[in-house]
Parts: sequence; structure tokens; C-alpha cells
Amino acid sequence: MKKTRETKRATRESNELFDYDSFERGAIAGLQEGQGLVGTEGVLTSLIQRLVNAALRGEMSQHLREEGESGVSNRRNGKLTKQLDTELGPIQIETPRDRLGRFNPKLVGKWERSLGTGLNSQILSLYAKGHSYSDIQEQLKAIYGIEYSVGSITEVTEQVWGEVLSWQQRVLQPFYSVIFLDGIYFKTREGGKSATKVIYSVYGIDAEGRRDVLGIYIRESEGANEWGRILEDLRTRGVEDVLFFCVDGLKGFSEAILAVFPHSIVQRCIVHMVRSSTRFVSYKHIKEVCAGLKAIYTAADVNGAEIALSAFKEKWHKIYPDIARSWEKDWTELVGFLDYTAHVRRMIYTTNAVEALHRQIRKVTKTKGSWVNDKALLKQIYLLLQYSADSWNCKVLNWNSIAIELKETFGERFEKHLW
Repeated sequence: MKKTRETKRATRESNELFDYDSFERGAIAGLQEGQGLVGTEGVLTSLIQRLVNAALRGEMSQHLREEGESGVSNRRNGKLTKQLDTELGPIQIETPRDRLGRFNPKLVGKWERSLGTGLNSQILSLYAKGHSYSDIQEQLKAIYGIEYSVGSITEVTEQVWGEVLSWQQRVLQPFYSVIFLDGIYFKTREGGKSATKVIYSVYGIDAEGRRDVLGIYIRESEGANEWGRILEDLRTRGVEDVLFFCVDGLKGFSEAILAVFPHSIVQRCIVHMVRSSTRFVSYKHIKEVCAGLKAIYTAADVNGAEIALSAFKEKWHKIYPDIARSWEKDWTELVGFLDYTAHVRRMIYTTNAVEALHRQIRKVTKTKGSWVNDKALLKQIYLLLQYSADSWNCKVLNWNSIAIELKETFGERFEKHLW
């Protein structure tokens, strides 16, 4: 029987057991030569470094075992090296990473730079939840009796920036079943003046039905050309094929998508379309108009939708002629989801998935008037996403049924990307 990758790794690590006799001889020789116990060159520092790295590898092995027992396909994905401050002096540690980005070591937290205090994680958690630097300062004093300056707190949050850049540039999977695209507006300061910025959110579902935020990008305004550049960035980072893009009614959106991913299907958000269609409808007609539109997008198939649109047009063309006209103009993108069964329809007919993500962000950021700069805004959104990952980084409901239909419809194009 062939050994699994994890079994081979465990065997290799067991063969690298700590040689205490060699360490003892080296430590005694070092002390006799005047080497200290602690500090950068301390005889105990290398021991602590080895123990911490071994503990982190053990945590990763346990994490992957638990993932496998719960039916999640995951594996190691390299390691991240960083310096850690200890009472014995600074050491270099290697934090393992997993393919799905779900591993959070307990011994040394993701953003910790010192061993055992936990304060950095507390500061970042508070910052991610929307607390200002002064709020964090007060909380640390009240809970721990520690006086932390605003500068010290700023320095802790600055440690995240390198990880933000790495996360933004990480290699993505070559295939996604669905990608949702949407923008959300914020205020930042530029040259002492407040300016409106747009956060472009890219939220994907892979071939296994797992959700992930593929990127957040900050821009001056929202437009199809900007989205085109973001889609090019996704391709540069490894995305080769996407079955569906779910978008709102931004002008030129479809053209921008198909220029980069010509084989994808663009699905206009039905919820956005209904809102747009009923924006200027009289209150006394709103229920009837909504019922007529519902008959279109809940039809059994495209032919049924065309019949429902004709009935709607005949009834309302004199009072609201623009509604039917707008549906006819974007008909292909609006009714594409009707070619699929109920499970797939529910997944792609609206951009509600990414809007739910934006609601989480708004819940935390709504109390802030503006951010000191773009960097501060991106840091807070990134941290918020990391600390709330359980709410958005989960598998799509009824994915097995959806996957069966996607395999039947798209064949090898979909199936070859299954793990």
C-alpha cells in the first residue's frame, strides 16, 4: 500500500528527532568559550527555535487530520518565515500554510511577533471590528492594565500590510464555477480632503463549491474599464476559466468580461433588474408590476419567460413602456439562468452572495466617516475578512446536486477541475 503524502512527511519528521547529546556537547562548548545562554547567539535560543517550529508542524498535521476526518480535501502549501521575539532573544520560525488558507496556529498567531503575549491578536481583532486606535488604547488599559500608545498600536496594524499585499497577489485556482463582481463605496482622505473610493469585490465559488474572496481592489470610481483591468489581474494570477459571472447592470460590464473570459456566461442580477424596473412605478401599481415581473424570471424555461414578458408588455406598455424595453435590451443575460435546474438558478440569478459580504463589511465600518488613507481602509477590510471567515468561507448548500448538473452540462470543462 502506498504511503500518503502526510504519512511520508510524518515519517520524515520522525527521522529528524532532536539529537540531545549533540546539543548538550555544543552548548557546553559554547558556554566554555564565553557564549551566553540567551540572545541572538545564545545556546538556548536555537533550542527554542527548534521547539517552536516542531510545535507548528505538529499543529498543521493535526489540522489536516481533522480536515480529512470532516471530509474536507486540504493539504500543505509551503511555509511563511518570520522573526519572533522571545525572552531569550529573536528567533526565526517557519509557519506552515495550507491550500485552503484555513490553518490558524495556536502557539504563534497569524500576526503575532512575540511568543505567548497574545496582545497583537487582540489589537488586530479590535481593529478588525471597527474600533479606533483610541478605543483600542482604552480597552487594553481597562482589561489588561497596559498603557499602549497610539503609535504602538499603529505599528501592530502595520505588520499586516505585507500580508495584505501577499494575499492580493497570491496565485488563484485555474477554474471557478461562479464569480460574483460588485462594488462598495467608502470615504478616504487625500491631501487633507475627503474623497470617495470604490472597493471592487471579487467573490468566487470553486469546482468543489467552496467560497472565497479572490481579491479586493480600491479604485477612484466604478466602471467597466476598471473591471476589465481587475479581470486581467485575475487571469495573471492563474484564473483560466470561469463558468458564470454574476453582475449588476453596469454599462459595458458584459463586454469587459467576455474580452478576458470569452467562454464564460454572464448573468445579470435579477434583483438589481427588478429594483431598477420598479424605481418610478406608482405605489398603487407596484404589487401588480412586481407580480408580472416575477412571472418572467420564475418561468419554467426561456420560452415561458418570453410569453410572460409579452403578457407584461401588453398590460403595461402604455403606462410604463420603458420596463419591457429594458428587459428586451438585456434579455439574453437576464434569462440565461433559466436553462438550469432550481439549485443552479438559486446560485447564479443574483449577486446577493457578494452583497451579503458587503453587509458584513458595512456593519463594522458604518460608524467611520472616512479613513486616513487607502491603505488604512484596505487593512481594515482585510482584517475583517480574516476574522469573519467562518461566515463567508463555507461550502455552497446542496453543492452535490449542483455539481452533478454542471458535470452533465459542461462535461470535462468542469469535471477535470474536481480534486
